Amino acid sequence: QVLLVESGGGLVQAGGSLRLSCAASGRTFSSYAMGWFRQAPRKEREFVATISQSGGFTLYSDSVKGRFTVSRDNAKNTVYLQMDSLKPEDTAVYTCAAGPMSTRQALNYGYWGQGTQVTVSS
Repeated sequence: QVLLVESGGGLVQAGGSLRLSCAASGRTFSSYAMGWFRQAPRKEREFVATISQSGGFTLYSDSVKGRFTVSRDNAKNTVYLQMDSLKPEDTAVYTCAAGPMSTRQALNYGYWGQGTQVTVSS
């Protein structure tokens, strides 16, 4: 069982930055790949980024590549999403997830956090 709690969301102006954190409970955090997803109002959930168990592999959606950076600290049981050059279209609820593989597929992830709201004003 893995409990995930996100933090770091908020309101920011376009062009600004935010850093999201996702803290995991349990002693097996390093055995899980971690993903970030987002869902905007009236839109489907969208893959954002994923990172492998060791942190050696990362994958991003085209919409955030070059602006967002995913990282993890296994000693702190935490995964991060650094978001730079934010745009109004990045406004969404951001959720972290844990699963066996670092993939875009949401079905891979068996554990999900509650999400944190990110709002980017123009």
